[in-house]
Amino acid sequence: MKIKAHIFVSGRVQGVFFRHETRKRAILLHVYGWIRNLPDGRVEALFEGEEGSVKKLIAFCRQGPPGAQVTGVNVSWADYTGAFDAFRIRG
Repeated sequence: MKIKAHIFVSGRVQGVFFRHETRKRAILLHVYGWIRNLPDGRVEALFEGEEGSVKKLIAFCRQGPPGAQVTGVNVSWADYTGAFDAFRIRG
């Protein structure tokens, strides 16, 4: 089953290659969507793909790459749209 997740990640998540590492994993997991830094220091992302792959990517975001200190992940679930054909870094 395909799903969609919109997430916000809090903590030390900017300046630690969080977006790039998430994108690398998204490509390997065939998850589509985007990720971006927010002005308030959080990272926002939208993931679409197979349920297991999206959940694996969210699990990665709960830890992040070396150097990250994740203090919270807020996940909102929505209906899969199929609107994306790649995973991109925005902003």
